[in-house]
Amino acid sequence: MSGLWFEEFEQGQTFEHNLSRTITEADNMWFCNATMNTQPLHIDFHMASNTEFGQPLVNSIFTLGLMIGMSVTDTTLGTTIGNLAMTDVNFPNPVFHGDTLHVRTTVRSKRESKSRPNDGIVVFYHEAFKQDDAMVANCVRTALMRKKPV
Repeated sequence: MSGLWFEEFEQGQTFEHNLSRTITEADNMWFCNATMNTQPLHIDFHMASNTEFGQPLVNSIFTLGLMIGMSVTDTTLGTTIGNLAMTDVNFPNPVFHGDTLHVRTTVRSKRESKSRPNDGIVVFYHEAFKQDDAMVANCVRTALMRKKPV
């Protein structure tokens, strides 16, 4: 386990996650197939070539999941009970096959759980950037976190 306990998080704490990930055509096609997303912008190269982007877009929900996933090892691996919310999700720039993403997480706030005295709530702000440092995604995630065992 490498995640942090509720008590170890501090408001304003920032994590520049060491992981980076290049997104492949296979990633995008598999994700679209697995989620039954038949949007031609993601899976039809000919159609996508006639758009303003000139190529398929990586599915934004894949980008969101990758952004959150890349943060887990440093923040919540083995110490989270579950996600309570993901809000304010934005995709300010497109992601294409071959783009390499890296992620930053900032702790926005934390508080004791009112209904679960052994747990706390942490609000994270996640940001994903591609190789040229253009932001491609961000969101606010609220997680129910375990407190350090006594």
